[in-house]
Amino acid sequence: MFFALAFPVIFILLFGAIFSGAGSGSVAVYVQNLDANSSVSAAFIQSLNSTGVLNVKVVDISGNLSNYLLAHSLSNGIVIPQGFASDYEKGKSVNVTVYSDPADSTSGIVLGAVSGVINGFNLKRVEASPVVGLDSATVNAHSTKYIDFLVPGLIGFSILTSPMFSMVNVTAEYKKFKRFKQLSLTPLTKGEWLVSKVIWYTILSFAAFVLMVFFGTAVFGANLKLSLIIIPFLIAGPTLFISLGMLVGIVTKSIESAGVIGNIITFPMMFLSGTFFPISTMPHFLQLVARFLPLYYVIAGLNDVMVFSNISTAYYNLAVTVAIAAVIFVLAARLFKWKEK
Repeated sequence: MFFALAFPVIFILLFGAIFSGAGSGSVAVYVQNLDANSSVSAAFIQSLNSTGVLNVKVVDISGNLSNYLLAHSLSNGIVIPQGFASDYEKGKSVNVTVYSDPADSTSGIVLGAVSGVINGFNLKRVEASPVVGLDSATVNAHSTKYIDFLVPGLIGFSILTSPMFSMVNVTAEYKKFKRFKQLSLTPLTKGEWLVSKVIWYTILSFAAFVLMVFFGTAVFGANLKLSLIIIPFLIAGPTLFISLGMLVGIVTKSIESAGVIGNIITFPMMFLSGTFFPISTMPHFLQLVARFLPLYYVIAGLNDVMVFSNISTAYYNLAVTVAIAAVIFVLAARLFKWKEK
């Protein structure tokens, strides 16, 4: 119950709050203006601030800005040199120095913004007008947000973790303590036991789906589309990972080894299948690895329906999910025995 319902809710609240865009969205950059009494340098600083991506903080220091940044654990700084206005007005070459930390992901934002402001000043200096402009458009009719991708990912996370972890432990434990042998003495059949697990974890998947959609839309304003094709994913997904968890528990010799192998299988799927971040943001080789993971097709199918409304591609991902689930289910069922020799 914890992995199926509570854990995904914790994740959606945590990641939703972090990436909701509620912060300022600007990068702090510290400016040392060595040409402090000029209107040109003041206009340059104002232009930096008006980019919308930089939060300019002018520091009144006489020493080296690099040392100041290091002493205060800061990453981004700009030095406007002495004589900046005079050289600019005479058309002489003058350089603005940008300090950045290559390990800081914001350094590219700062360099890009400063370059844009410099280009604008150069155009103004020669009294030229920009010729090429930029129009932005979205692929979807609505602009997608991080939360739109997070909700399907966490639904897939719940579909994976609860059946997989539970069935690995249950199957290994039942085998070790001869509980399957005890069940064989009851009227319960193997088929009924397996179907009961599929029904239970399917119910949990539907409950997790309702919770994720509720929190995503009500708390963070996710823009999600719902369709009946989601239902087969909420059935085939749990069936797949129930079968995989049972297969791991059957073929391993102990509860401990079952847990280790289960984690080895589960954790790469949790982080490489698009659970927390879209696959498109990953390096190419990791995108190739993701396509060998069963959870990828579950989450990709949910994204196709809930984010992109791409039903035809969703059917493809559903077919792959069902095929993998059928193969693993048949294999697990054939190896599953009430009585151990």
